[in-house]
Amino acid sequence: MSISDLACFFSSLQAHFDIAVASEIMAVLALTNGLEDMRERLGKMVVASSKKGVPITTEDLGVSGALAVLMKDAIKPNLMQTLEGNPVFVHAGPFANIAHGNSSVLADKIALKTVGKDGFVVTEAGFGADIGMEKFFDIKCRYSGLQPHVVVLVATIRALKMHGGGPTVMAGVPLPKEYIVENIPLLEKGCSNLRKQIENARIFGVPVVVAVNAFKSDTEAELQLVIRMAKEAGALDAVKCTHWADGGKGAVALAEAVQRASQAPSHFQFLYNVELPVVEKIRIIAQKIYGANDIELLPEAQFKIIQYTKQGFGNLPICMAKTHLSLSHDPELKGVPTGFILPIRDIRASVGAGFLYPLVGTMSTMPGLPTRPCFYDIDLDPVTGQVNGLF
Repeated sequence: MSISDLACFFSSLQAHFDIAVASEIMAVLALTNGLEDMRERLGKMVVASSKKGVPITTEDLGVSGALAVLMKDAIKPNLMQTLEGNPVFVHAGPFANIAHGNSSVLADKIALKTVGKDGFVVTEAGFGADIGMEKFFDIKCRYSGLQPHVVVLVATIRALKMHGGGPTVMAGVPLPKEYIVENIPLLEKGCSNLRKQIENARIFGVPVVVAVNAFKSDTEAELQLVIRMAKEAGALDAVKCTHWADGGKGAVALAEAVQRASQAPSHFQFLYNVELPVVEKIRIIAQKIYGANDIELLPEAQFKIIQYTKQGFGNLPICMAKTHLSLSHDPELKGVPTGFILPIRDIRASVGAGFLYPLVGTMSTMPGLPTRPCFYDIDLDPVTGQVNGLF
């Protein structure tokens, strides 16, 4: 890269803020296979493009070595234990509705070595199965080389009632009665979402077990309805779980179901070929996993696809940044929305981590900010550039 490229880069710099757990460095930590690999990934991180369209990396800026030094201890998984003394690795935390939403590859590999060939390792794919699970398969499994034997979908009566059209749940406000008294019609309507998530898991060729996390207010009729509908939808098994109250013995039935499912035939496959054009990979996810009719690329997204393809990043996996509250882009559309067009307003590149991430609808990469950030209302003096009334 020439000095003129650097000059162009600094003269056209546009910055934005992301929440730390959705940063590319967090994704690199979660997807790396070792210190050398992490150093290489950190060096590949693209921080900008020059006006000539040349990608500028941390290696170009001479800071990738310093980044690796800062991260050399973070690469070590944290070994903890449950209240019953079972070992647990806690490592990395990329948000699933923005980043890929899974614990680290290193933790999984160390855990597999620890339990041996006959042991079981449970690893989490965060948020909805349409987000975390899809990214687990299409991103994490590609880079780790590991293949899962069983998918465990966790469902609750309350969440399914919400997908059935139940009232909004707000912090600091008592739960609406729909969630604490029996309501079979509302629950049955919401089970359409569970049915779709089971269908999504089976697309990847892996047996599915549904864990129904039972609250004390759930009735036996409601629990049995979910179990029956899960099995009818194609789950190999569905079981009631009370581990929140009973500890390990409350999940024994689930463990036995998982063990049985692990012996069933598994034909794991990725959803898409990374060599496909970027727009086709996005469309496949939107149509097969979310149930969209099609996608709509807004101008910024169209430009980015052309740019990233020219820069050689077109064959990276796709990491959709979308709401976890709905299968669609609209958090208000519950159950299984149909007939919608999925809008892609922008696409960004996490080259070091190894994926492109489209921004779906109004999804923010800095959750918690108001719809209209307060800096829009700052009164700047046009002459001095100072904030009026601040000093």
